[in-house]
Parts: sequence; structure tokens; C-alpha cells
Amino acid sequence: MATGGIGGFLAVKLANSGHQVATIARGNHLAEIIKNGLILEGTSGIEVAQPWIATDDTSKVGEVDAIIFGVKGDALETAARACLPMLTADTVVVPLLNGVEASDRLINILPERNVANGVAQISTTIASPGVIKKIGDFDVFTFAERDSKPSERIANLQQAIKDAGSSAPATEDIERDVWSKFVFFSAVSGLTAAGRCTMGDILSTPELSVLFRRVVSETADIGRALGISLGSDIESRIWEAASALPKSMRASTAIDLENRRPLEIEWVSGAAARLAKKAGTTAAINEALYALLLPYKHGGNSSA
Repeated sequence: MATGGIGGFLAVKLANSGHQVATIARGNHLAEIIKNGLILEGTSGIEVAQPWIATDDTSKVGEVDAIIFGVKGDALETAARACLPMLTADTVVVPLLNGVEASDRLINILPERNVANGVAQISTTIASPGVIKKIGDFDVFTFAERDSKPSERIANLQQAIKDAGSSAPATEDIERDVWSKFVFFSAVSGLTAAGRCTMGDILSTPELSVLFRRVVSETADIGRALGISLGSDIESRIWEAASALPKSMRASTAIDLENRRPLEIEWVSGAAARLAKKAGTTAAINEALYALLLPYKHGGNSSA
């Protein structure tokens, strides 16, 4: 739910390792999946999977063991309600959205017993209807129950993803992990989108490098003010990780901006600014990035 970059990647990997996978999609994307299968283009070549079910109607799927929940932030409420026909008491819904608020938002719609928390470290996008494109070699999916306690359903899904060839490490603090990704993504998303640039541009332009580090520090300070146990070395670790990214890498926000699609800035720069107020701290740079991108929030050339 649904078959975007993250959901599409995992759908191909899990289906091709023997699992029954239902792909929820719509429009031309759904039509191409039904006609030609779901195609994954990656650094190791092309993979094609034939989903067990491909549909835009979740009532046709029935009850499932797990739901990979990977929609854009603005679509969360509608997509969450669409999950209801697929739930049993033990179904686990794993949100892999950008930002840090998805799990809390989901429990306003779905039974809390069904909702986990998670984060994806992967660069993927829908290249064309029916085709998912992956950039780079990293694909790590970290998820757990909301309280981070071990459970059989989490362990089963982790093992399935590992067997499919990706990484799904255990964690003792999922909130810390989600926030660590958010600290990183707030800088990558805000700068590659607002700056219309790549990570290579950021790394090779001293002024952008300094700005990137400042966004990281600002967002990390917000998390710490909210009681998240972010390590004192997170800033240096993120800069080291950023330096190792493919030079052509851009955040999905930048790709959406280029293609005049709606931007999920409310859940990235906007969320940092909002959460800073909640924490009683400041987020001047995130506020500036949010303001620069706000005219493009709804897609096209302006917010009109």
C-alpha cells in the first residue's frame, strides 16, 4: 500500500522469492502491472515480478499478514482507511514514509495493535507506469513494534525481506532510527529540492556543504529536545554517509519538483518547523527551505 518506489521494490523482491504479494496501484501504473508485470530496474539489471493480485480495490485482496505502507504523506489518511478490509487482529502495518509522524498518524485511523513503525533507506522512484527504478546499492528496511519490543510478526517479515536479498536489521529503538533518517532526509530533501541540485553539487560546493551540515544539526537538536536518544556523533556520521552517496543522487522531493508533482514538504521541512515549535526550540533553516518550496506544494509552477 501502495506500489510506489518503496512498495514496488519490495513487491518485486518478495514476489520473486516466493511470497504472495498484492500490489495496490491505480491508473496507468496498475494497467501496466497487470499487462506486463511489475518491473524493477536496478544496478544489477532488470527484474520482473507477476503479483499475486494487482488491483485498486483492497476489498478484493482479503486479509493479509503484513502491509508495507509506503504512500506519500499527504495520502496517508485515505490509504490507511483503504487498509481496513485487509486487517486481521494480527496484521502488521509497517509505515515506511518520509518523516517521523506516520506511525502516530496511523493509529488515529487503524487499531493501534496493527500499527508498527519503520524507516526505509533506499532511493527508488516510479520511472514510468509499471517500472520502478532503483539508484545506488543500498536498501535497508528497519522496522519494529511501536514500543520496539520483539514480536513474531516483525521477525517473520524481517526474515522474508532478508531472504529476498535486502537488509532488515533488528533494532532496540525504532524511534531513534526513524529520527536518524529524518535528520538525514531533512537536509537531502530540503537542499536538493530547493537548490535544484544533486548530492554531488552539495559536496563540491563549500557553501552548500556548510548549509547541509547546519540543517542536520538543526533537525538533530529538535529530536533531542523532544527526548529522542540521538547520539552525539550523529552529525558526523550523517556527513560521512552523505559523502558516500552517488553524486547524481537527489531526494524524491527534488524529483517530484522537477516533474511538477505535489511535494510532501509538510512532512519534511514543514514537520521540522512544526516539531521545533512543539519542542520549544528553533528551526530557522528548515523554515526557510519549507517557505522556498511552498509555492510548489501542490505541483505545477505554483500553489494555485
